[in-house]
Amino acid sequence: MQRLLLYWGTYIAGTSTYNFEGKRPNYVYDLNIERTFFVKRLSEYLFLWTLGGILYYTFEMLFRGFSHWSMFALGGICLVFCAQQGIWTGWDAPFLQQVFWCVIFVGACEFITGIIVNKWLGWQVWDYTDQPFQFMGQICLPFLIIFSGLCAFGILLSGYLLHWLYGEKKPCFHVL
Repeated sequence: MQRLLLYWGTYIAGTSTYNFEGKRPNYVYDLNIERTFFVKRLSEYLFLWTLGGILYYTFEMLFRGFSHWSMFALGGICLVFCAQQGIWTGWDAPFLQQVFWCVIFVGACEFITGIIVNKWLGWQVWDYTDQPFQFMGQICLPFLIIFSGLCAFGILLSGYLLHWLYGEKKPCFHVL
C-alpha cells in the first residue's frame, strides 16, 4: 500500500518526490545538501582519525619500539580534536591557546584510556609511575610537554589538510 503525504503541496508516493507541477521541492534539495555535508564531514573525521592513528602509532614504534592498537585509536581521536577545535573557533584563536586546549584534551584522553586499558583491563600498555609529576601512573608532566609539540604539529597538519583536501576555511595562525 502506498502512502500519500502532502507536504507543502507535494505528494510523495513510493520513491516519487515531485510536486504537482513536476518539480522537486526545496526540502529535497535541503536533504541532499545535508546528506552531502554529513558525508563530507564523516570523510574528514575518518581521514583524520586514520592519519592520527598511523602517525601516533609510528611515533611510538620509533621511540619506544612497540605500541598497542589502543594508541592508534587514541592518536586518531586526538588529531580529530585538533582539527575540530580549530573549526569551532574558525581557526582564529591564538595558536598557543589552541595548543593548550589540545594538550588538556590529550592529557584527559590519555588518563581515561590509561585507566581503562591499564587498570581495568590490565593490559599494561604504559606505566609512568617512575616519571616525575605523574598521576596514578597514567599521565605525567614530561610526556604532556612532549604531547604539546605533537599537538602543535597536529593543529597545523589538520588545519592545512582540511583546507587543501576538503576546501575548508584556510587556517590563519597567530601566536598571541
